[in-house]
Amino acid sequence: MYKDTTIAELDQVIANSVKAFHQYKNYSLKQRADFMRAIAAEIEALGDELIETAMAETNLPQARLQGERARTMFQLTSYGAAAEAGNWLEASIDTALAERTPPKPDVRKMLVPLGPVVVFGASNFPFAYSTAGGDTACAFAAGCPVIVKAHPAHLKTSTLMASAIEKAAEKCSMPKGIFAHVYGAGFEVGEYLAKHDAIKAIGFTGSFGGGKALFDWANQRKNPIPVFAEMGSVNPVYLLPEKLATETESLAKQLAGSVTLGVGQFCTNPGLIVAVADDALTTFKSLLKQEIEILTPATMLHQGIADNYSTKLATALNQNGVEVVAQSTTEATKAQGKISIATVSGSTFLNNPVLHQEVFGPYSLIIECADEAELLAVTKAMEGQLTATLMATPGDINAHKELLSEVQEICGRLIFNNVPTGVEVALAMHHGGPFPASTDSRFTSVGADGIKRFARPLSFQNWDNEFLPDELKNENPLNIWRTVDNELTKEKI
Repeated sequence: MYKDTTIAELDQVIANSVKAFHQYKNYSLKQRADFMRAIAAEIEALGDELIETAMAETNLPQARLQGERARTMFQLTSYGAAAEAGNWLEASIDTALAERTPPKPDVRKMLVPLGPVVVFGASNFPFAYSTAGGDTACAFAAGCPVIVKAHPAHLKTSTLMASAIEKAAEKCSMPKGIFAHVYGAGFEVGEYLAKHDAIKAIGFTGSFGGGKALFDWANQRKNPIPVFAEMGSVNPVYLLPEKLATETESLAKQLAGSVTLGVGQFCTNPGLIVAVADDALTTFKSLLKQEIEILTPATMLHQGIADNYSTKLATALNQNGVEVVAQSTTEATKAQGKISIATVSGSTFLNNPVLHQEVFGPYSLIIECADEAELLAVTKAMEGQLTATLMATPGDINAHKELLSEVQEICGRLIFNNVPTGVEVALAMHHGGPFPASTDSRFTSVGADGIKRFARPLSFQNWDNEFLPDELKNENPLNIWRTVDNELTKEKI
């Protein structure tokens, strides 16, 4: 039913997208916002069909999908509102000083859209990070047309979401080519899109292998383009001594729930638990074992993910020095994720790169450090992460200032006494991190600041007011916040 899009078809899609860009980039901020609100309304109008289709394709439960649909609609409407408010434009104006020697010119700057954007759907979030998800919403808000490559694991769901976007585009009189939906079971379609000269940016959520391939293709081009790839991480959780000794049982419960939430299929799943070996850690492992053993394995998103988890779990558990702490006592089927907790010494972890790799599923590795020095060494050896968590008392924080400083260098979100699973859609949220968590740690894929990924700065020097974009005109007709001569204001000039 869903045939791979041919090269000839891709060429036509891209040509339409380029033509649409030259129209859409001139649409007002309000028109973009209205379009995004219309998409949200069309998604809601899909009703039960969307939820039932996604349940059949992903094995995700109804409640989870209903929540994710609501989140997706909120992303569209809130990013639309942010686009209309204009703060993301970073409009700045430095007025002329003719009397200065030499004369100072009038210079005005704002962000403008990049051009056609390709978005690759994610497997683990069929709504919020896929066809009409955050990347698509941000690109539309920035003024860019979008080409979505449907994820092969949920083609029907993706096609339904695409139909909602297409209906909204028609109702809002968007230019033809503002959105396109393409298919490809292999990598050929994605590679062709990434290498095409007319494509100006890529949004991706998924595996390291997929994201890195896109990044490499995009940077091998004659005109390299940005690839905003969020590629997951192991999200270390540090159990500092005072906290671990005083709240051992609650920490075991919290982490058992976080490791197994959504069958461990979140990019913020706590894949590493780091602590100094002592009696409290021994008690923690015992309590965690009790929590894990009573849990029932659940079906993973699709068989490919289940097979990959099984393979990577076996590889991790077969490494020298790795010991199983706990596994669910209920036997897992081939399609389910076997819940597993293992442990290893800090020195072994430091000398085995395999143990640093993500095992995407309900698994976590406890790193038992010999002392505070080894705890610090383990941290310095960490790759870039989306999140890092400190379970600590104020006394722990005061006693571990160097650790706190080092942890800040490896993550995009630093969490205090909370689990990493769960990403709030808010302006202050940063969902990204140093490589390999993402390909550009300066940008987020969650929150309205994500709009900036698909825009670039453009300065206008010595232009007559009548020819300037509305965003930069003296009278500020859009009533947006602008930095005028180094002061943030909405006042006219």
